Amino acid sequence: MVDVAANCRGVLERIREAAARSGRDPQTIKLLGASKSQPAGRIQAAIDAGVRLFGENYVQEAEAKRAAIREAVEWHMIGHLQRNKVKAALDLFDLIESVDSIQLARELDKEGKKRGRVVRAFVEVNLACEESKSGIAREQVAALLEDAGKLSHIRIEGLMAVPPLREDPEESRPYFRALRELRAELQAKKIPNADLKELSMGMTHDFPIAIEEGATLVRIGTAIFGPRSG
Repeated sequence: MVDVAANCRGVLERIREAAARSGRDPQTIKLLGASKSQPAGRIQAAIDAGVRLFGENYVQEAEAKRAAIREAVEWHMIGHLQRNKVKAALDLFDLIESVDSIQLARELDKEGKKRGRVVRAFVEVNLACEESKSGIAREQVAALLEDAGKLSHIRIEGLMAVPPLREDPEESRPYFRALRELRAELQAKKIPNADLKELSMGMTHDFPIAIEEGATLVRIGTAIFGPRSG
């Protein structure tokens, strides 16, 4: 049996420790339960332990979990979003973390306008230009934000990244630092509808390093829920 409540306490303690090392207030760091392939019962256990933010990778999987979970928690889309799934995604998710093209931003804006809703989003940055991962190249982010800034029903609230998986989590540090520095560069441009207050970076194996480098949201799966069931 996985003791989700104990796992949550352990993760929160590690967040506090990492925040202390970097002179940060732990209250400024959000914990997202990355619940891909996890059963609804484990998500409920995390809710009971105080987690209020969850991320899913697939629209269809999220539909089943939203039907099973009744609590008023916040749901983020953290996987690649196809444009033909935008309507379904906006039925399910409070925030889309994986915007990686102006075409997707426009589709979200169009659907948001139909619903009278401003879509909250992050831009996913592919810092290492890995072909196996989604996300936009660092050099293209400013142009995406400039274009998205002309849209009326989408607001870019931050940046998200998944660095290359390395055995030594210290090897993720340069990527986290690069995302923080990119955010600073972009904030200096004062692009409309892009305040970029959030940095979504860091997962089970490297989230303390991400916090030391400025993460405001960490996406934790295995350390909370145990191994994926599928």
